[in-house]
Amino acid sequence: MMYVTGFLLAVPAAKKEAYREMAASAGPFFQKHGAVEIMEAWEEDVRNGEHTDFRMAVKAEAGEKIVFSWIVWPSKEAADAAEKAMETDPDMQMPDEMPFDGKRMIYGGFSPIYTLGR
Repeated sequence: MMYVTGFLLAVPAAKKEAYREMAASAGPFFQKHGAVEIMEAWEEDVRNGEHTDFRMAVKAEAGEKIVFSWIVWPSKEAADAAEKAMETDPDMQMPDEMPFDGKRMIYGGFSPIYTLGR
């Protein structure tokens, strides 16, 4: 059964292209480890909430945009195996300078309970 790893983070607007380049270079690495789909989505219409919202969730600062992304795996087992394999893969390369503050990134794994259009 399909499994999804989801991410929510804040990226300085001025670093949009650096983030896109980082994501594009990481994509093949995730595919190598079994990812079947990767989506990196840049904020277009993210509204401020009264009690909670995307910005509050990642403590976004002025000038930062929200990125909502996910990786689809064939199964939770495949995602778990990929995570373990990636930790020791010599091809794992972190950028010299991350285009966002990783301490404020939120992520987790999800099992779909309803899909349409796949």
